[in-house]
Amino acid sequence: MSEWLRLARDPKVVRRALRTTVVVGTILIAINHGRALIRGELDCEHVLQICLTLLVPYGVSTSSSVAALRSR
Repeated sequence: MSEWLRLARDPKVVRRALRTTVVVGTILIAINHGRALIRGELDCEHVLQICLTLLVPYGVSTSSSVAALRSR
């Protein structure tokens, strides 16, 4: 587990995950919360859902990068 966390905190892995989060997260937010954003109906529930939506691509990108590094 400590090796996994060490690799997950590697700056290259973090940068890749953040780039993926910006691109994929923006698309997911537009799909899932676009109407609420356009209408200005942004409440605490939507903000929480948007934050969780951003965690998904970050987690997927990080885990796949770590798996690729470990398989070397």
